[in-house]
Amino acid sequence: MSGSPEDDDRLEELRQERLEELQEQQETQQSEAANEQAQQQAQQQAEAQKQAILRQVLTDGARKRLNSVRMGKPQFAEQVERQVIQLAQSGRIQGKIDEDQMKKLLKELTPEQQNFDIRRR
Repeated sequence: MSGSPEDDDRLEELRQERLEELQEQQETQQSEAANEQAQQQAQQQAEAQKQAILRQVLTDGARKRLNSVRMGKPQFAEQVERQVIQLAQSGRIQGKIDEDQMKKLLKELTPEQQNFDIRRR
């Protein structure tokens, strides 16, 4: 029932090629997964480092206020965190930032809102 030896050889070649393709595909998937995992670890490490710096320079009250801001405006809270970290790394922060200083900082960084007065005649 088997075909000619040439057909068997050709079939074996095709099987071998397909096996190599599958192995290559699997290796690619594994390397992508490893890269993704490395990226996640780097992000987690950067986040942990950021939180450590914030714990060093913010009092509990200031951290609570920043977390409250994060609930309503997450992008703004990220901006404030980056600013505080830059100030801390440049050495421009003396001691810890308390809640009142955080209020001032938030007020300074809050974009000005434009008021529109509509007058009817």
